[in-house]
Amino acid sequence: MIVAIEGPSAAGKTTWCRAAATEFVAEYVPTGNEPDGRDPEAQARYWTGVNGDRWSQAIALERRAGVALCDSDPLKLHYSWCLARIGEASATRFLAELGAVREAMRRRQIGIADAVFLTLPEEGVLRRQKDSDTTRSRRAFELHVRLRGPLEEWYRTLDSLRPGSVVWELPPTGVADLVPALQPDDRYDVDLLDALESRLPQTS
Repeated sequence: MIVAIEGPSAAGKTTWCRAAATEFVAEYVPTGNEPDGRDPEAQARYWTGVNGDRWSQAIALERRAGVALCDSDPLKLHYSWCLARIGEASATRFLAELGAVREAMRRRQIGIADAVFLTLPEEGVLRRQKDSDTTRSRRAFELHVRLRGPLEEWYRTLDSLRPGSVVWELPPTGVADLVPALQPDDRYDVDLLDALESRLPQTS
C-alpha cells in the first residue's frame, strides 16, 4: 500500500512521517536547477520525471515494508493546478503536466496513491508552526498558505471519485487500522485521472 501524506507547508507532514515510520519517501528538495517555466512542455517532462522517481521509491519501499508513506503526494499534479487556481501560473502549465502524467501513468511510471492522509490546519496554526520550526526557511510559505483552499478542492474532488481514499487527518495511530479503498491495479487508472480533471473547479 502507498499512502501520500499531504497538507500545506508547515502542516506537520514530515514530523508525522518521522513518528509513524522508520523509513518513508522524503519530499522533493529543490536543487536550484528547476526549469523556469518558459517551456511548459520541458517543465512538464522535468517534474513528471522527478515525481516518477519518487513513485519508484515508493514502490521499492512498499516491497520492503508493506506500506510506503510518502511525505507529499508522489503524483504532485495538484501543485500546478493549485497555482493556476489562484492565478499564480497559467492553466497551460497544468495541462502540459497533465499530458505528461497521463503518458507516464500508461507506462506505469507514476500512479495515484492508494490513500491520502490530508491535514489542513487553519492559517494561524500554520504560521505558529512555521515560526516554531527554525530548521527550515520555508521561503515560499506565503504562497503555500494561499494554496490551502485549492488543495482541499483537489482532494475533495478525488475523494468524490474514490470514496474513502482520502483521510481528513493525520491518524494518531499511524496506518495500522487503515483499509485501502482500492486495489493496486487502480493506481494506474488513466480514466480516473481524466475524471478528476473534468470535475475540478475552473482555474483562473
